[in-house]
Amino acid sequence: MTWHRADDARLVLAVSHGAGGGIEARDLQALARTLPGHGVTVALVEQPWRVAGKKVAPAPKTLDTGWRGLWPALTAPGLPVISGGRSAGARVACRTAAGLGVHAVLALSFPLHPPGRPEKSRAEELLASGVPALVVQGGNDPFGRPEEFPQGAYELIEVPCADHGFAVPKRADITQEQALEIITGGVARWVASLG
Repeated sequence: MTWHRADDARLVLAVSHGAGGGIEARDLQALARTLPGHGVTVALVEQPWRVAGKKVAPAPKTLDTGWRGLWPALTAPGLPVISGGRSAGARVACRTAAGLGVHAVLALSFPLHPPGRPEKSRAEELLASGVPALVVQGGNDPFGRPEEFPQGAYELIEVPCADHGFAVPKRADITQEQALEIITGGVARWVASLG
Protein backbone atom coordinates (compact mmCIF):
# COMPACT_ATOMS: atom_id res chain seq x y z
CA MET A 1 0.00 0.00 0.00
CA THR A 2 1.17 3.49 -0.84
CA TRP A 3 -0.42 6.07 1.43
CA HIS A 4 -1.21 9.65 0.40
CA ARG A 5 -2.34 11.16 3.68
CA ALA A 6 -4.67 14.10 4.24
CA ASP A 7 -3.69 16.46 7.05
CA ASP A 8 -7.16 16.37 8.60
CA ALA A 9 -8.59 13.17 7.14
CA ARG A 10 -12.24 12.26 7.58
CA LEU A 11 -12.23 9.30 5.18
CA VAL A 12 -9.88 6.74 3.67
CA LEU A 13 -10.15 5.77 0.00
CA ALA A 14 -8.59 2.37 -0.62
CA VAL A 15 -8.26 1.98 -4.37
CA SER A 16 -6.72 -0.80 -6.41
CA HIS A 17 -5.77 -1.31 -10.04
CA GLY A 18 -7.12 -3.57 -12.76
CA ALA A 19 -5.91 -6.83 -14.22
CA GLY A 20 -3.81 -5.15 -16.89
CA GLY A 21 -1.88 -2.55 -14.90
CA GLY A 22 -0.79 -1.25 -11.55
CA ILE A 23 -1.17 1.73 -9.26
CA GLU A 24 0.63 3.92 -11.81
CA ALA A 25 -2.67 4.21 -13.74
CA ARG A 26 -3.40 7.86 -14.62
CA ASP A 27 -6.73 7.98 -12.77
CA LEU A 28 -5.36 6.44 -9.58
CA GLN A 29 -2.38 8.81 -9.54
CA ALA A 30 -4.65 11.82 -10.15
CA LEU A 31 -6.90 10.83 -7.25
CA ALA A 32 -3.87 10.32 -4.97
CA ARG A 33 -2.67 13.83 -5.80
CA THR A 34 -6.06 15.52 -5.45
CA LEU A 35 -8.15 13.92 -2.71
CA PRO A 36 -5.87 14.53 0.30
CA GLY A 37 -6.63 18.23 -0.23
CA HIS A 38 -10.30 17.33 0.28
CA GLY A 39 -9.83 15.50 3.59
CA VAL A 40 -9.45 12.03 2.09
CA THR A 41 -6.42 9.85 2.74
CA VAL A 42 -5.78 7.70 -0.32
CA ALA A 43 -4.25 4.23 -0.07
CA LEU A 44 -3.13 2.95 -3.48
CA VAL A 45 -3.21 -0.82 -3.19
CA GLU A 46 -0.97 -2.97 -5.35
CA GLN A 47 -2.66 -6.34 -5.63
CA PRO A 48 -0.69 -9.23 -4.06
CA TRP A 49 -0.29 -10.98 -7.43
CA ARG A 50 1.52 -7.90 -8.82
CA VAL A 51 3.71 -7.64 -5.73
CA ALA A 52 4.66 -11.29 -6.32
CA GLY A 53 5.77 -10.40 -9.86
CA LYS A 54 3.04 -12.31 -11.67
CA LYS A 55 1.82 -11.04 -15.04
CA VAL A 56 -1.75 -12.37 -14.93
CA ALA A 57 -4.39 -11.72 -12.30
CA PRO A 58 -5.77 -14.79 -10.49
CA ALA A 59 -9.43 -15.82 -10.34
CA PRO A 60 -11.97 -13.39 -8.83
CA LYS A 61 -12.31 -15.34 -5.57
CA THR A 62 -8.55 -15.08 -5.04
CA LEU A 63 -8.64 -11.33 -5.71
CA ASP A 64 -11.46 -10.96 -3.18
CA THR A 65 -9.50 -12.93 -0.58
CA GLY A 66 -6.47 -10.69 -1.07
CA TRP A 67 -8.61 -7.54 -0.69
CA ARG A 68 -10.20 -8.85 2.52
CA GLY A 69 -6.73 -9.64 3.89
CA LEU A 70 -5.66 -6.01 3.46
CA TRP A 71 -8.72 -4.60 5.20
CA PRO A 72 -7.35 -4.47 8.78
CA ALA A 73 -4.53 -2.17 7.64
CA LEU A 74 -7.02 0.07 5.83
CA THR A 75 -9.34 0.42 8.82
CA ALA A 76 -6.48 0.91 11.31
CA PRO A 77 -6.70 4.74 11.15
CA GLY A 78 -10.23 4.41 12.58
CA LEU A 79 -11.90 6.30 9.73
CA PRO A 80 -14.73 5.22 7.42
CA VAL A 81 -13.27 3.50 4.34
CA ILE A 82 -14.40 3.85 0.74
CA SER A 83 -13.55 0.67 -1.14
CA GLY A 84 -12.51 1.40 -4.69
CA GLY A 85 -10.78 0.15 -7.75
CA ARG A 86 -10.42 0.40 -11.47
CA SER A 87 -11.70 -2.33 -13.78
CA ALA A 88 -11.11 -5.70 -12.08
CA GLY A 89 -10.36 -3.79 -8.86
CA ALA A 90 -13.80 -2.15 -9.11
CA ARG A 91 -15.41 -5.58 -9.33
CA VAL A 92 -13.53 -6.66 -6.20
CA ALA A 93 -14.66 -3.52 -4.35
CA CYS A 94 -18.29 -4.19 -5.27
CA ARG A 95 -18.24 -7.92 -4.48
CA THR A 96 -16.65 -7.48 -1.05
CA ALA A 97 -18.43 -4.28 0.08
CA ALA A 98 -21.22 -5.83 2.12
CA GLY A 99 -18.97 -8.25 3.98
CA LEU A 100 -16.37 -5.62 4.87
CA GLY A 101 -18.76 -2.94 6.07
CA VAL A 102 -17.40 -0.29 3.73
CA HIS A 103 -18.70 3.29 3.79
CA ALA A 104 -19.12 3.47 -0.01
CA VAL A 105 -17.74 2.07 -3.29
CA LEU A 106 -15.85 3.88 -6.05
CA ALA A 107 -15.86 1.98 -9.36
CA LEU A 108 -13.51 3.37 -11.99
CA SER A 109 -13.95 1.89 -15.48
CA PHE A 110 -16.29 -0.80 -14.20
CA PRO A 111 -16.06 -3.71 -16.69
CA LEU A 112 -19.80 -4.15 -17.23
CA HIS A 113 -19.12 -6.89 -19.78
CA PRO A 114 -16.23 -8.27 -21.84
CA PRO A 115 -15.69 -6.22 -25.04
CA GLY A 116 -18.26 -7.18 -27.66
CA ARG A 117 -20.13 -9.48 -25.23
CA PRO A 118 -22.94 -7.42 -23.64
CA GLU A 119 -24.84 -10.61 -22.87
CA LYS A 120 -22.12 -11.44 -20.27
CA SER A 121 -23.23 -8.63 -17.96
CA ARG A 122 -21.58 -8.10 -14.57
CA ALA A 123 -24.19 -5.53 -13.53
CA GLU A 124 -25.30 -7.66 -10.59
CA GLU A 125 -21.90 -7.19 -8.90
CA LEU A 126 -22.33 -3.42 -9.06
CA LEU A 127 -25.97 -3.45 -8.03
CA ALA A 128 -25.36 -5.77 -5.06
CA SER A 129 -22.76 -3.64 -3.25
CA GLY A 130 -25.42 -2.41 -0.80
CA VAL A 131 -23.69 0.93 -0.14
CA PRO A 132 -23.53 4.33 -1.88
CA ALA A 133 -21.57 3.87 -5.09
CA LEU A 134 -20.05 6.04 -7.80
CA VAL A 135 -19.16 4.72 -11.25
CA VAL A 136 -16.76 6.78 -13.36
CA GLN A 137 -16.89 5.49 -16.93
CA GLY A 138 -15.30 6.47 -20.22
CA GLY A 139 -17.73 7.40 -22.97
CA ASN A 140 -15.98 4.98 -25.35
CA ASP A 141 -15.18 2.18 -22.91
CA PRO A 142 -15.47 -1.14 -24.80
CA PHE A 143 -16.16 -2.87 -21.47
CA GLY A 144 -19.38 -0.87 -21.14
CA ARG A 145 -20.39 2.60 -22.26
CA PRO A 146 -22.33 4.74 -19.79
CA GLU A 147 -25.62 4.30 -21.66
CA GLU A 148 -25.33 0.51 -21.27
CA PHE A 149 -25.48 0.65 -17.47
CA PRO A 150 -28.77 -0.39 -15.87
CA GLN A 151 -30.75 1.81 -13.52
CA GLY A 152 -29.61 1.36 -9.94
CA ALA A 153 -28.78 2.96 -6.62
CA TYR A 154 -25.49 4.46 -7.76
CA GLU A 155 -24.26 7.62 -9.43
CA LEU A 156 -22.46 7.62 -12.77
CA ILE A 157 -20.04 10.18 -14.17
CA GLU A 158 -19.14 9.98 -17.85
CA VAL A 159 -15.71 10.99 -19.09
CA PRO A 160 -16.48 11.98 -22.70
CA CYS A 161 -14.49 10.23 -25.44
CA ALA A 162 -12.41 8.27 -22.90
CA ASP A 163 -11.55 4.59 -23.26
CA HIS A 164 -11.14 1.94 -20.54
CA GLY A 165 -7.91 3.56 -19.30
CA PHE A 166 -9.48 7.06 -19.48
CA ALA A 167 -7.25 7.95 -22.44
CA VAL A 168 -8.84 10.43 -24.83
CA PRO A 169 -7.90 10.68 -28.50
CA LYS A 170 -6.12 13.83 -29.68
CA ARG A 171 -9.10 14.69 -31.88
CA ALA A 172 -11.48 14.62 -28.87
CA ASP A 173 -13.36 17.69 -27.65
CA ILE A 174 -11.52 17.46 -24.33
CA THR A 175 -7.84 17.14 -23.44
CA GLN A 176 -6.31 14.39 -21.34
CA GLU A 177 -5.89 16.89 -18.52
CA GLN A 178 -9.57 17.85 -18.71
CA ALA A 179 -10.54 14.17 -18.61
CA LEU A 180 -8.59 13.72 -15.38
CA GLU A 181 -10.20 16.87 -13.96
CA ILE A 182 -13.63 15.39 -14.66
CA ILE A 183 -12.59 12.30 -12.69
CA THR A 184 -10.98 14.05 -9.73
CA GLY A 185 -13.60 16.81 -9.53
CA GLY A 186 -16.47 14.34 -9.73
CA VAL A 187 -15.00 12.03 -7.12
CA ALA A 188 -14.23 14.95 -4.79
CA ARG A 189 -17.83 16.22 -5.04
CA TRP A 190 -19.23 12.74 -4.46
CA VAL A 191 -16.97 12.13 -1.45
CA ALA A 192 -18.06 15.47 0.05
CA SER A 193 -21.71 14.38 -0.31
CA LEU A 194 -21.10 11.21 1.72
CA GLY A 195 -20.85 13.14 4.98
